[in-house]
Amino acid sequence: MTATVDHIAGQTFHGRKGAVQNAFRYSVDYVLLDAEAELRTPRLFKRNGGALTSVHDRDHGGAPGQGRGAVWVREVLEQHQIAGVGRIELLAQPRMLGHVFNPVSFWLCRRADGALIAVIAEVSNTFGDRHSYLCHHTDLSPIAASDTLHATKIFHVSPFQPVEGGYAFRFDISADRIGIWIDYSQGNGGLIATLTGKRAPLSNGSILRSALRRPFGARRVLALIHWQALVLWWKGAGYRPRPVPPAKDVSRG
Repeated sequence: MTATVDHIAGQTFHGRKGAVQNAFRYSVDYVLLDAEAELRTPRLFKRNGGALTSVHDRDHGGAPGQGRGAVWVREVLEQHQIAGVGRIELLAQPRMLGHVFNPVSFWLCRRADGALIAVIAEVSNTFGDRHSYLCHHTDLSPIAASDTLHATKIFHVSPFQPVEGGYAFRFDISADRIGIWIDYSQGNGGLIATLTGKRAPLSNGSILRSALRRPFGARRVLALIHWQALVLWWKGAGYRPRPVPPAKDVSRG
């Protein structure tokens, strides 16, 4: 049985807290797909193949460029004694003309009845490092839209934020839209980041419209990240050098 791919033409918001404040909102494209099923896709999208847009297993589930996709996710779930996952979905920005950069992607782990019981937030920085945060209730009860899941920050994301502090995650994944809220707090500072948007079947038309409205895909994302870094530097935010990445590639909240 084949599965379809959903397209989220969404919005991401970042609001910095503390003495040096900054906020921005950008449009962004994500796809949501069953990571283990055979996919039925439009011509302009391929799984592990060349097309205008695509998703490759090697981009997710492990170090960038060395990922193993859902196989890696299954291993992580087993290592942390998380049983009962019947379906694994990947929410990520796709490659555009072969290039990709995902500041954060999400592995959605569901029971056979569709209940979301675990999320792996896969965080990458512009230095080529990656760390993932495993979020779930201790009793593996379904994650509701109103639930807040916590994780200790141990990974260097931005040179303008410390490694210390903690994340509070909220996930609202429904049949017609997605909503993800990440509240990073550290002392009197931190950051609020959100990803929201409606779900619709991926089509050649939606791919072309996105390519026209948001050309260059992930290259545009990287350019915007560096532009905001310049804005923070101009506003006087302190720069922190990149520390050694965590020894483990996954930590549990």
